[in-house]
Amino acid sequence: MPGTIRSMLVDGYGRTARDLRVSLTDRCNLRCTYCMPAEGLQWQPVEQTLTDDEMARVIKVAVERLGVTRIRFTGGEPLLRPGLERIVAAAASLTPRPELALTTNGLGLDKRVDALAAAGLDRVNISLDSLDRERYARLARRDRLPDVLKGIEAAHRAGLLPVKVNAVIMRGVNEPDIVPLAQFCLERGYELRFIEQMPLGPKGEWDREAMVTAEEILGALQERFSLSAAEEPRGAAPAQLWRVAADATQPGGRVGVIASVTHPFCGDCDRTRVTSDGQVRTCLFSRTETDLRAILRGGGSDEDLVAAWTGAHRAKPRAHGIDDVDFVQPDRTMSAIGG
Repeated sequence: MPGTIRSMLVDGYGRTARDLRVSLTDRCNLRCTYCMPAEGLQWQPVEQTLTDDEMARVIKVAVERLGVTRIRFTGGEPLLRPGLERIVAAAASLTPRPELALTTNGLGLDKRVDALAAAGLDRVNISLDSLDRERYARLARRDRLPDVLKGIEAAHRAGLLPVKVNAVIMRGVNEPDIVPLAQFCLERGYELRFIEQMPLGPKGEWDREAMVTAEEILGALQERFSLSAAEEPRGAAPAQLWRVAADATQPGGRVGVIASVTHPFCGDCDRTRVTSDGQVRTCLFSRTETDLRAILRGGGSDEDLVAAWTGAHRAKPRAHGIDDVDFVQPDRTMSAIGG
């Protein structure tokens, strides 16, 4: 019956997954340098992508049978999914109702945000790596900064709070934006998350030595702001939060830093992932996947989906292994995995 949890996604290290990341498409309308090559990627054939009904069924099993309480819709760019509102509404109708969030580049969000809020979306994370239009265009390989800012403003007006802004800082590219981004978000009541660049973009282009670390980001912030660690426990959340003291020219607030590389939070990870073509991934950096699409299209039952998913999760690795000498970057890039 709805709301009856019979199984849980527990791995071999005792961690329980309650946070589901659902990639709705591998397509994107930007070509960010840390995510994909300038020419883009070969998109998966449409027939390999789960239909809206298949997505809704997978989500229903996750919530009503496996104890998932939070769902984040990702891509590629999830706003490119025509049935996004329908999928959100299906998830919002479940018992118990999960928390529903969207990670987006913000392009076109201003035109759909009211429908998404009406469907049941609770909040959004929007990527914004620079406030300088030329730098943004070089990094995203598209001159779309004004459209992103429209999307952020629209989300705030629609009450999808707190509006969270994600920024990947790259050495020699957008380091000058660290303080301006923080000022921009503090002034408007947005919550900023700086993210260390991870090896999930074009093969061979990530260089750990060139990565801007969390410590460097905090150092830049401390030159302008008075920071103190937030009191609330981090738990399984990826971001370490810092309180920013108000002063005569700047309102206070919070900023976060996601140090996935230098200070990984694998020991507290509570995530599971499903790609747009129906593959379960237990970690962003997984080298293996478990096929739910074959079960869905082969006439399998919900029990079959539960068995495959729980079996995959029991084999979740202890950590992402970026520091291991034998680490190999996944074949899929971030846009094909889902953030």
